[in-house]
Amino acid sequence: MTKIRKAVFPVAGLGTRFLPATKAMPKELLPIIDKPIVQYAVEEAIAAGITDLIFVTGRPKRAIGDHFDANLELEFQLSQKGKHKERDMVRNIVPEGVNCIFIRQPEPKGLGDAVLMAAPAVGDAPFVVLLADDLMKGKSLPTAEMVAAYDQNPTNYLCVTEVEEDVVHKYGIVKPGPVGPDGRVTVAGLVEKPKLEDAPSHLASMGRYVFNAEVFDVLRKLEPGAGGEIQLADAIDILAAKGKVAAMEMSAERYDCGSKFGYLNAIVDHALDHDEFRDKFIELMRDRLAQHDSAPAPAAKAGR
Repeated sequence: MTKIRKAVFPVAGLGTRFLPATKAMPKELLPIIDKPIVQYAVEEAIAAGITDLIFVTGRPKRAIGDHFDANLELEFQLSQKGKHKERDMVRNIVPEGVNCIFIRQPEPKGLGDAVLMAAPAVGDAPFVVLLADDLMKGKSLPTAEMVAAYDQNPTNYLCVTEVEEDVVHKYGIVKPGPVGPDGRVTVAGLVEKPKLEDAPSHLASMGRYVFNAEVFDVLRKLEPGAGGEIQLADAIDILAAKGKVAAMEMSAERYDCGSKFGYLNAIVDHALDHDEFRDKFIELMRDRLAQHDSAPAPAAKAGR
């Protein structure tokens, strides 16, 4: 059985929800304190044994390639100043033995099209897809869990979790099938962003996937779906109808860094775990909350 060694990162989106910050900077490089969002996804993949990182980018996304490329001038300057820790940090963003491959998506035609763009680099191998907007945090991360599950049962996997009723309409929702031979729930279908009354469950698909190369054949035959785009969810639904998709319930905490509040939440939680200034940050938050609570309420505006 072929081991999973390839990961696809669709990073061609425009990030319009974060304008004007993303006018000149890719949203995937927005920092969680001192590390960009996409680097967390890359580290998650590498920790799961991935050696080929395939980035599907757009024309304005050259900075992502620059981030993962060597910067010999910066490394030299840091060495000259005796900042060897910082030099090694920059040098080892991508460890030795890990390859970065960049493929440009000519126009934004949907997540399914972005995944299909990676087909020449993936070939016939199984692979994972990581959406960098979904930042994962925990002792056990989804990519490693899904790769281990694939080793036991080499099928396609969705990373899923239960969501509250009021957000069901924001996700691809799983139609559960019977329990498979490995004890995992199979996926009978995937409904993209259903109304609550139409949702087959509260089990939502998160931004981690494992696919066999057969998904490319499905994507090539797909007609444009919602928004006139090639939707990955439609391809998953077709594979699920054939009994070829399983659900993998994640144990990690997920932050939706594609939304402003989710991004803020990620920064706060990572700051609370930061070795260098955790205690100072807690003190700062307490002070700010105390100031906020003691501030006089704003005066009501006079009516006309």
